[in-house]
Amino acid sequence: MEVQAITRNVRMSAQKMREVVRQIQGLPAERAQAILAVVPRKGARFVAKTLKSAMANAEDLKTHKKEYGGMATDRLRIKQAVAQTASTLRRFTPKARGSAGPILKRNCHIKIVLSDE
Repeated sequence: MEVQAITRNVRMSAQKMREVVRQIQGLPAERAQAILAVVPRKGARFVAKTLKSAMANAEDLKTHKKEYGGMATDRLRIKQAVAQTASTLRRFTPKARGSAGPILKRNCHIKIVLSDE
């Protein structure tokens, strides 16, 4: 059985977020939470929040949906963890001789899929 959680439009570039997401790929969910708690990056907080949401989704589905009743929530592993690009806010700053320079404020989506297999 698979369970997922998605956090959308996080105000951080996907490139920075992928560095954090790669650290937890394929790990057990409990161990991934412990690792994310000590990673000193801003992205680790967002990934930990998404992982916690995915684990809560697993518990909720187990109690409320009968097809998920046999899922072992104590043996959840991270099957897939990705950070994808989202929309970019474009701003401009004044430059020399009346021109303008772009400022790109990038966003990303975090998706975590948990599996008990």
